[in-house]
Amino acid sequence: MPELFAYTDGACSGNPGPGGWGVLLRAMDGDTIVKEKELSGGEAETTNNRMELLAAINALESLARPSTITVVTDSAYVKNGVTGWIFGWKKNGWKTSNKKPVKNVELWQRLDEAQARHKVTWEWVKGHAGHPENERADELARAGMAPFKKKKSA
Repeated sequence: MPELFAYTDGACSGNPGPGGWGVLLRAMDGDTIVKEKELSGGEAETTNNRMELLAAINALESLARPSTITVVTDSAYVKNGVTGWIFGWKKNGWKTSNKKPVKNVELWQRLDEAQARHKVTWEWVKGHAGHPENERADELARAGMAPFKKKKSA
């Protein structure tokens, strides 16, 4: 059975501003790529954190059946949120430890639901450090953002 990986990234031009997300899905049999799929999208007015979340969400939601997958992100926000903070947020009715509403709560809830169908391992990699799959996810995120970066006419 091939191993499944999702390399995810988000990008934003201005924060907030136009943004995009990208996903490189890869099935591996040892060192051999069995199958590969690329996903991307974007929004006209968003934040980098929202794009990072949407990359992970779309990676997991794109899987047709429950799967064992490793999600690789360069976002400490996503990795720390989904592997740690989220448990307290859920226990506290989606409030932070300071009793403030969780930012991007609808995306965190969607990510929580998306990952519940799968057996997910989360890995963090340093962004823009020459990691080929992370660099590809970044290219996809920038491509997802491109249609929203067009100059506004007067």
